[in-house]
Amino acid sequence: MNLSKAYDRWHERVFDSCPGHPDESSPWYSLVLEHMVPVAGKRVLEVACGRGGFVKLLASRGACVFGADFSSAALQIGRQKIDAHDGRGGQAFFAQADAHHLPYADSSFDIVVSCETIEHLVDPCAALAEMARVCRTDGLLYLTTPNYANLMGLYELYGVLRARKKPSDFAQPLDRRYVFPQVRRFLRQAGWKILYSDGTVHQVPFPRRNPMPLPFVESNRLVRRWLSPLALHYFLIGRKKRQFK
Repeated sequence: MNLSKAYDRWHERVFDSCPGHPDESSPWYSLVLEHMVPVAGKRVLEVACGRGGFVKLLASRGACVFGADFSSAALQIGRQKIDAHDGRGGQAFFAQADAHHLPYADSSFDIVVSCETIEHLVDPCAALAEMARVCRTDGLLYLTTPNYANLMGLYELYGVLRARKKPSDFAQPLDRRYVFPQVRRFLRQAGWKILYSDGTVHQVPFPRRNPMPLPFVESNRLVRRWLSPLALHYFLIGRKKRQFK
């Protein structure tokens, strides 16, 4: 299977389903922005930037942003978004790249962002090590990934075992399942020190119905963080270790 072409088709299908959808409004991006340090004047890399919505947002805040993605179709959409931007703020650049082999020099960036990415990679530890390589010492990583150590994960597993869960038309070509202890181990092995953890999208599944959201959890930062191991999306901030090589 040509994974790059498969992702081209996936991005085109998702974009065509709702061209006006602001990708940067996704809950994981909202959580990243809640904790993001000021980015004006900083060099920021988003690995697997998709269709470029978050790259555009960070550039509007004065950052020099580099968006890397495996899909040329996604990058084409991202460039169109930047071209339509009014030009205020920072700069944005795109490159087609494999997360396992990033085309940037060592210590090139102050901040690396990776949202809903590592679960779609062949070797997440190798990719996280690449992110550490291109980040300066003491630079920051903002990472989110789906977490299946919760009721939603158990319900999905039940559906798979009972052969009741049909693949979604928008399922990604490569999709793996991790729980939060694995994700924390991946970061440490790759040369990151974990500074902070949080989570978003707390909900309860029901058979043949949409999950019930728990807004009282989302609105209380302390409760939300305490329950982050049960969130649908797990969030970590990492700092590149000084001894990383």
